Amino acid sequence: MTAISPARAFQTQAPPPAKIETVLPEFGSRELPRQPTHAQERLYRKQRLAASYRLFGRYGFDMGGAGHITARDPELTDHFWVNPFGVHFSRIKVSDLMLVSHAGQIVQPPAKAPARLNRAAFAIHSQLHEARPDVVAAAHSHSLYGKAWSTQGRLLDPLTQDSAAFYDDHALFEEFSGVVLDTSEGEKIARALGPKKAVILQNHGILTVGQSVEAAVWRYLALENACQTQLLAEAAGPTKPMPPEVARHTAGQVGSEAGGLWAFQPYWDVVTEEEPDLFD
Repeated sequence: MTAISPARAFQTQAPPPAKIETVLPEFGSRELPRQPTHAQERLYRKQRLAASYRLFGRYGFDMGGAGHITARDPELTDHFWVNPFGVHFSRIKVSDLMLVSHAGQIVQPPAKAPARLNRAAFAIHSQLHEARPDVVAAAHSHSLYGKAWSTQGRLLDPLTQDSAAFYDDHALFEEFSGVVLDTSEGEKIARALGPKKAVILQNHGILTVGQSVEAAVWRYLALENACQTQLLAEAAGPTKPMPPEVARHTAGQVGSEAGGLWAFQPYWDVVTEEEPDLFD
């Protein structure tokens, strides 16, 4: 692991906050837009990360401080930005986010909040980011329907257009052994995830990843909804999943990285207009 000098750590500080607007790609594009400099891309990711915590707070994905969303730093790629433990998701600001190395070092602490690192966040996300260099962001919490579905010990069926986004693109991690506090457990989760966009953590909850903060967080919202849908559908009676070829075709239509940016955008517009203090 490369040592970070104080001077280099200081360079990671973002310029004064100013809302960076989204440039949306063509819906089917494989190339996602990036900002022209590391500093601008860093601020872009941090702003989306803070807004995502606000969204999780609105959805009630904040049970007892459990849960975490991370964003890889665009320059120090073996580091990620994460929330300080103990600050409610609905209060997270850009200046609260802290930069953590894959070795567990807090390289840049929050501006005002206590520099407390969630051990589970480090154990899981450090291993995910290391195993998946294509991943920019990862999201996990103990949301109700994801948690309920995780007790089933099986993958979701392609019951709807929305849930088809995860067809043949989510995994199951069956080795629950308590709170994830050791990187060896995080490594197992990363191995179970493989190249897919999501993993169901049996008896625990759900986790999603993406090549942008927007895609990872949208996928979390969509996966939580898919879990709720299947629980309700199976409670009502027998279900009729779509045929594999239809599910595969639909997944290609609704499950892309670019589609994640488009799906996230309305949430971004609302939360940034109603809660502009998140940019502080």
